[in-house]
Amino acid sequence: MPDVSLTALTAQVFTGLVLGGILVLLAIGLSLIFGLMTVVNFAHGAFYMLGAYVAFSVMGLTKNFWATLVLAPLVVGSLGLLVERFLIRRLYGRSPDDPLLLTFGLSLAMVEGVKLLWGKIGLTVDPPKQLAAAVDLGFMNFPIYRLFVIAVTAAVLVALWLFLEKTNVGLIIRAGSRDALMVRALGLNLNRVWLLVFGIGIGMAGLAGVLAGPMRGVYAEMGVEIIIECFVVVVVGGMGSLAGAIVAGLLIGEIVSLTTFFAPKLAEIVVFVVMAAVLLVRPSGLFGEAGLAE
Repeated sequence: MPDVSLTALTAQVFTGLVLGGILVLLAIGLSLIFGLMTVVNFAHGAFYMLGAYVAFSVMGLTKNFWATLVLAPLVVGSLGLLVERFLIRRLYGRSPDDPLLLTFGLSLAMVEGVKLLWGKIGLTVDPPKQLAAAVDLGFMNFPIYRLFVIAVTAAVLVALWLFLEKTNVGLIIRAGSRDALMVRALGLNLNRVWLLVFGIGIGMAGLAGVLAGPMRGVYAEMGVEIIIECFVVVVVGGMGSLAGAIVAGLLIGEIVSLTTFFAPKLAEIVVFVVMAAVLLVRPSGLFGEAGLAE
């Protein structure tokens, strides 16, 4: 192992938290959609990418990062509502492969559509001036914007927990994820619940794209690259488990960050090694329920 300073190692740990936060936002949305609707949304990465591009355009119009942080996820989430209503809904009750293939094709179409609208060359989104500097944490200097990403992720998770645990709609969502037939028997319209859940999940993917843009750049294939890690997070945490998505997202973020630091050549395969190890011990994932996908 190379001789590294504690400061450099700590900085890498914080970087892992930032990457983990982005993965958590993506995986939470993916798990929320799968847990209630049993839909494997392969277009999730494309909506993440679209969030970054929409943020670029909204920033150009408003010149306000804070407005962009709110408006871009809303725009992407609204598009998600349309996708659920006019595409996904037609496939309910059919083989799980059908929505997977549909969303896979949709992701390819979205990538090409973005290239037509914004061009093939990558774009840049700058963070606001207030977040562009570094802050002295006492033991190292760390970019304020990356700390901001960690804080936003934590705030979104708290807000989502309050929504699911403390509201009537959240109660219906949790009940529908466990026994959709019983919820329908009670006279509740699950189609509206599914529409809302899909919109929330896609909106969180858009938010992840907005936050990632200033750090990773904006380019059409950015969703293709991260969706693999996102699915690894969901599988490791357990399909449909929100707690699993949080724990696994932070875990994978740290593993990728530290592996990139110590052994860069292994960074692309280490997540699959971790996934294989977890599945050997717990086939349903860390927090998953056996038989959920059956």
